[in-house]
Amino acid sequence: MIKLKSQLEIEKMREAGKITAGALVAASEVIKPGVTTKQVDSVIRKYIESHGAKPSFLGYAGFPASACISINDEVIHGIPGDRKILDGDIVKVDVGAFYKGFHGDSARTFFCGNVTDEARDIEKVCRESFFAGLAVAKPGARIGDVSAAIQEYVEAHGYSVVREYVGHGIGEHLHESPDVPNHGKPGRGVRLAEGMTIAVEPMINAGAASVVVLDDEWTVVTRDGRLSAHYENTIVITADGAEILTKI
Repeated sequence: MIKLKSQLEIEKMREAGKITAGALVAASEVIKPGVTTKQVDSVIRKYIESHGAKPSFLGYAGFPASACISINDEVIHGIPGDRKILDGDIVKVDVGAFYKGFHGDSARTFFCGNVTDEARDIEKVCRESFFAGLAVAKPGARIGDVSAAIQEYVEAHGYSVVREYVGHGIGEHLHESPDVPNHGKPGRGVRLAEGMTIAVEPMINAGAASVVVLDDEWTVVTRDGRLSAHYENTIVITADGAEILTKI
């Protein structure tokens, strides 16, 4: 069941979103050569908790950290640890904050030092594909309109869209209905309505769309070992379009 949020609930989600966005900014400031992913995760946790919130991901389905940190060919769900971030790495940070009964969820792809032109381009296309989807997100449109806009933008720029993982509804629970795929056909799926809150999150690969899950049962990597990018915001459908609740 899809729950439309009241103005009071949206305001609480706006606060959760602000904390989520702030945690991403804090993470971006410490990503540099030699820093471990665990150190980045620690900064994120401290930021979230210092603002009176809880990390949404910590303990979720057994996840052992406060953020998912995925490097280079890792698509999503990377577990923070002793791995050192190197010059030239692209670092995907996915963060959630639970505040006053509601969640915010957002992700960015950050650069460490001197990255390749391909890395810069895939991040740019991933980010811009989100906004292509956002542009059609309004009352009366369908989820498929958002999905198709993302897919069309990504594929027009020579990249592929990950199929196995999707965006989602969000609110009192981190994952709610409906699913928000990053591929599809216009005019299909759930109709968007004012008060609907969803996390839209393109995950795109430089090579083939196919992915595999590593033995840790969390980390998702590209099957061909090529780069992947991730960009996500929590949004609310408004009377005349959509508002980003996790805007940096």
